[in-house]
Amino acid sequence: MSDSWGGYRARLVETLRSASIRDISVLRAFGETPRHLFVSEALRNRAYDDTSLPIGFGQTISQPSTQAAFLEALNLCGSERVLEVGTGSGYQAALLSLLVSHVVTVERVPELADHARQALAAARISNVMVVVGDGSLGWRPEAPYDAILVAAASPRVPEPLVTQLVDGGRLVIPVEASDGRQQLIRVVREGKRTERQLLSAAKFVPLVGRHGFDVEVEEERL
Repeated sequence: MSDSWGGYRARLVETLRSASIRDISVLRAFGETPRHLFVSEALRNRAYDDTSLPIGFGQTISQPSTQAAFLEALNLCGSERVLEVGTGSGYQAALLSLLVSHVVTVERVPELADHARQALAAARISNVMVVVGDGSLGWRPEAPYDAILVAAASPRVPEPLVTQLVDGGRLVIPVEASDGRQQLIRVVREGKRTERQLLSAAKFVPLVGRHGFDVEVEEERL
């Protein structure tokens, strides 16, 4: 994509390299995805900074280096069907669209889902399906998935998400302990068993839903 924002994207890619992101496909996705289309016009001058930005409804577009680490942790090869929980702005779904064959992304706030569809259309992305629902339940009509990415912190790994993975599928999710600290976890399904690996500390908004936090918990934090 050649436009007036190309230099900013190139600078962001170098920032990600400095943050130890090594996956060439992930770096290429950041270099080609117009993040400025996924933030408000008032914040577009900060669109390619390595920082989170507000998108309304108590949600944020995550820090690019955090998203890059998420994407690396999924170990994608290009042919996967992926579920994203927490569409938000739609930017991470846009990144995924360049890394896999098909993306289903679930957002519980209808207005955010609408904005994400508009931004994805403006970016000419056609392999992403945006649906409205309780992301902690996954999206069974399109299951199973080769990988699932959860962009919000849960008090536990939601069982419906694990059951919607193929055998050998990967789930990356922030999990919040009782003391409020969050840890990014990768879960690999192996038949009826799962293997869990701690990746890094994390900081995300809470996952609200039947297998996440109650709405009241989220409202207390806002």
